[in-house]
Parts: sequence; structure tokens; C-alpha cells
Amino acid sequence: MSASELSELHIAELHERAAAAGIDGYRLLRREELIERLAGGEGEPPPRSRRRRGRRGGRGRGGRERERLQEGGARQERPRRERAPRERAEDAETEETEEITGVLELTRQRHGFLRLGGLTTRADDVYVSASQVRRCDLRPGDEVSGPARDARRGERHRALVHIDRVNGSDPQEEGRVDFDDLTPQPPSRRIAVDEEAGQLARAVDLLAPLAFGQRVLIRATPHSGRTTLLRELSQAVAGGEAKLIVLLIDERPEEVPAWERALPNAELALAPADLAPAEQVRIAELASERGRRVAEAGGDAVLVCDSLSRLAVAADGVAEVKRLFGSGRDLAEEGAGSLTVIATALDEGDDEGSAERAVATTETSLVTLDGSLAEEGIQPALKFAECRVVGEEKLRTEEELADIRRLRNELAELSPPEAAARVRERLG
Repeated sequence: MSASELSELHIAELHERAAAAGIDGYRLLRREELIERLAGGEGEPPPRSRRRRGRRGGRGRGGRERERLQEGGARQERPRRERAPRERAEDAETEETEEITGVLELTRQRHGFLRLGGLTTRADDVYVSASQVRRCDLRPGDEVSGPARDARRGERHRALVHIDRVNGSDPQEEGRVDFDDLTPQPPSRRIAVDEEAGQLARAVDLLAPLAFGQRVLIRATPHSGRTTLLRELSQAVAGGEAKLIVLLIDERPEEVPAWERALPNAELALAPADLAPAEQVRIAELASERGRRVAEAGGDAVLVCDSLSRLAVAADGVAEVKRLFGSGRDLAEEGAGSLTVIATALDEGDDEGSAERAVATTETSLVTLDGSLAEEGIQPALKFAECRVVGEEKLRTEEELADIRRLRNELAELSPPEAAARVRERLG
């Protein structure tokens, strides 16, 4: 590797490479000296450096040997190359460690960091070496557990000593299931929304029931109640066994603490408006990968995203929008789990509707909020005729299906405020 490539590596990775190259006393070298030695591809200092030391009053290798013999002839130092493995073992035994669990994010150099506070960066995140990533076939979004040691001299982060668990199971070196290789099935398992949920969430459950593996698109205008709906749906999901991931793109900074208080057990991927667009996209990618890893491991993940429109602006295109939203699928028949995506698209967003156009017709559930009803304080503020779900017959009994069809016909003949009143009556 070149010096510029080596300069991007963590100090622990440089030490691993130095040990493999047989560089004597690499732990005592400054970072710049270590990079210079590695870039030269030699385990010993360059010849010119040895000549310079040899000219300075007997301070070369021969001079140092003579001094040691003069001080006490019997004392001889064993080569550092032989001592290095023992030193490393002793370090591992004496260093204090802490058992940690975090979500892995990989860098371009293929080493990674375990995010310990949801899916956002923190100062106490833990470094994972590239060799550990390769050995356990780790992927972005994996939940990794193991002991972490404190940062050593020249290191910025704590480091993972070894890997004990990956996504709740023993690490696998090969043969891992790949999300994209599994065959999706039509959603058939409903997500429970109980009577204690908010009125807006219950109205959605009545008209377009949620199910594991759906791609739920929520059309919204400003001030139409999308944040209220997302929080109510998130709280309903959090009450079950599914893994809840909440992704907020370009949200107001003051909204972040409110989400943290409302959903203390969710994995929050927070990319507020004060982050650079590239950082916002990075967090969105990690949230998507996290959901995929949960599904691969046999669990059910629900990814709530607000919003696809802002993600399209941050990514300067819709490729990431299509990948994130299109990840929603039920893989239970393949022996895996599911990933449900619930995402908003803004009618008046800065993306000029590109995000909604990119995912149009790919949703399996559509919910449309009614801004005019919300402005008048009428709840539930939904456009009832524009709430629908694909494969409804798999989610309801025959009796329920006949009942909801009668209700839809009734709502179609009422004005929006009258329809909202009828739905409130039905929910009661």
C-alpha cells in the first residue's frame, strides 16, 4: 500500500501490518515513522538511516552492542521480533475490557466501527479491524457483541478484542444467507395495532392494515399530521417483538429529542438538518442495511423513514430512495424474517415529487393524509378513498373483508368531515 493509503488506516491496523512485516519495536514508533517503514516494504530502517546513526559517535548497532557488554557483559536483549507475540498476549491479559454490543458500520478501507448509540456516531464507538471483518464475514448493519479494550497510545477509539456474537448467534466464516438471494412472498402476517394506539394509527389499521414485509407509502403535505402518524405507528410496532428502526432525514434538530423520549428502545438513525447531505445519506444507508441484517437472521424489522423526498435531495437523485423503499419484503417462507418499510413522500418537497414518482406502483400499501382536514382540527385527517392495501384478502377474514367494503362504500357518499366523523364512530 502507498503512504497515502496507509495514512487512512487506524493505528491498530498499522500495528497488525507492522507485526506481519516483522518491524522491530513498531509499538514505539510514531505514526508517521510507522507509515514510512510500511510504505518502504521493509522490516528494517532504510539503509541511509542506518548509515546516519552509525556515523554519530558509535551510536550504530555495533556501538549499542559494545555499550551493553561494557555495562554488564552477561546481559543480552532478546530480539524484539521474538518478544512481540508474547507482549501482545500479555497486553490482552492485563488490559481491562468491557462487554459491548453495537451495530457495525464499515468504511471504504473495510475496517469498521460499532455504533453504540442507535445508528449515529458517538465518541465511545468501538473500532473493528479489517481482519476481524474478513474472518467473520461481517456486513454493514450487523449487530456485533464482544469485549472492547480502552484506546492505547496513538489510538482514537476503543477497539474490539474479539467477536463473540453476530446478530445474536455465533459468528459464521462462510455460508451466510444473503438478503438479495431470498425469494419474497406477499405479506400475510398482520402487525397488531391495539386499542391503546393513537386515533390516526387505528384509522390506518382499519382502512389499510399493516403487515410484515409491506412497503407502506404515506403521501403527506406540510402540517397534515405525518409526524403524529409516524410516531403512533412506531409506538404500536415498538409494543411487539419486531425490531423498530426510525430514520429521520433533514429533520429539525429540536425534533430529535422528542423521538428519543417517545421511543427509548428503538434504533434511531437521526440525520438532522445540520448534518451535511453526504452524512445524511450515510446514515440512511446504515439504517437500510440494519433492517436487511435483521431479516437475514430470521427477525422482523420495521423501518420508519421520514422522508423519501428529503433523502432524494440529500442523495442528489432517487437511486438510494428506490433501494431503501424497495427493500421491504416478507421472507418468512425462505426461513428468514421480514423487512417492513413505512415511508413518507412530501407533496411539496424540494425534490419536486421525484421520490414519489420513483416508488409509485411499487408500494403494497398507500395512505394519504388530508391537509385540509388537519388544518380544521378534524381527525382522523385522511383521504379515505385513497387509502388502500394490496392483497387485503390475505390479511382479513371473509367477514372483515365484507364489512370494510361496506364501510368504504358508505364513506364514499359522505363529505370529508362527515366521513371522518363516521370513522371516529366506528373506532369507538
